[in-house]
Amino acid sequence: MVDTGGKDTLAEIQPLGAGALATVDMPREHYDRFYEGFANSVLWPAFHSRPDLIRASVEDYNAYRAVNAFMARALLRFAKPDASLWVHDYHYLPLGADLRARGVSAPIGFFLHTPFPGVGVMTNVPHHRELVGAMLDYDLIGFQTETDLANFRDYLDRELGIHTARDGRVANGRTRLAVFPIGIDVRTFAERATKAAARPEIARLRASLQGRHLAIGVDRLDYSKGLPNRLRAFERMFEINPDLKKNVSMLQIAVPTRVHIQAYRQLKDELAGIIGEINGRIAEVDWTPIRYLNKSFPQSMLAGFYRSANVGIVTPFNDGMNLVAKEYVAAQNPLDPGVLVLSEFAGAAQQLDAALLVNPHDIDAMANVFMRAFSMPLGERRERWQAMLHSLEDSALDSWFDDFVTALADRPKTRRTDSPGAAVPLPAGGTALGKVSNF
Repeated sequence: MVDTGGKDTLAEIQPLGAGALATVDMPREHYDRFYEGFANSVLWPAFHSRPDLIRASVEDYNAYRAVNAFMARALLRFAKPDASLWVHDYHYLPLGADLRARGVSAPIGFFLHTPFPGVGVMTNVPHHRELVGAMLDYDLIGFQTETDLANFRDYLDRELGIHTARDGRVANGRTRLAVFPIGIDVRTFAERATKAAARPEIARLRASLQGRHLAIGVDRLDYSKGLPNRLRAFERMFEINPDLKKNVSMLQIAVPTRVHIQAYRQLKDELAGIIGEINGRIAEVDWTPIRYLNKSFPQSMLAGFYRSANVGIVTPFNDGMNLVAKEYVAAQNPLDPGVLVLSEFAGAAQQLDAALLVNPHDIDAMANVFMRAFSMPLGERRERWQAMLHSLEDSALDSWFDDFVTALADRPKTRRTDSPGAAVPLPAGGTALGKVSNF
């Protein structure tokens, strides 16, 4: 963040693989209201179907639009005739419209990493018609799941009176909607997990278990992740089957995020209270049921943690995809794989249906699934793991990337003049992909 004095600032451009990474300094006077304000106190809760947590102000919305306009000006230098631009996530819903307003005719795509909510939730967002209308200046809008796409189509129809054809073409003549489930680099992550087994930190973790089974959860500390219910279900498991005491434990890693937003501070306090209550009541001098770490770890270490855990627990209330679920599967030892317990409300559940799927709102059902996961025989574990691994390999990260770029290039040669932007010809030449992302 910088004090720009009204000027656009490009901090630096660094080589990155076959391309380059450009870092743009955002104006300090707008950043907090843009990021912690409208983006994460309005759009994030709405997109995760928590309208009760929306905290909106006109100042936050104005800052959100100002930052999008600022980014559009910064990107003009990259909008060459043979370029394509790929914008990522809810922080930049109107960026395509801001680029069009500045004369950019290059193909512009957008990918939403979060869910898109139902109409009844989306209408709680201030200026929702203006924002979704601005999104129709993108040539291609990508979603994680068919449900997200269907919700967006339903919104266009009911709120804006705009029809979408079966092939995803929107009646404005410019925009196409499609599903592109994001993947991971399966081979690289598996290799990382294998190498991590020799790390001293992983060896210490295994030694500390003393032969006990381990479940692992790795999440950002966010209300969408269903962490209180997960902990209560783990506690309930011991009530149903007391023989599991001292034989299994959970490692829950909760990475701090958005620490200045009240809902996140409250969640942090709530989790600390729940874990303290559970451990204080049922722990023994030589056994703690829940190990809780409120900090981040490098991917190389997380891969080793995943491989060491007999059960991976991914139980969000609502999630766009959830790559932790995919990373857990990729990290497993093929000879002795662990079991993935996965929320049916995570986007990953539509691909990893060989996981043990759960409703994160049903505490007793989750507790019973946890017990099943810990006791699953080796043959069934291998069968389920192999099915999930094949799914990951069929939808790996490079395929997601290539599919989106190919679809973006396949736009109409001309655009109708009644679309949100002016009719312009499709630029000739190759595609140079410019990414705008803020995860």
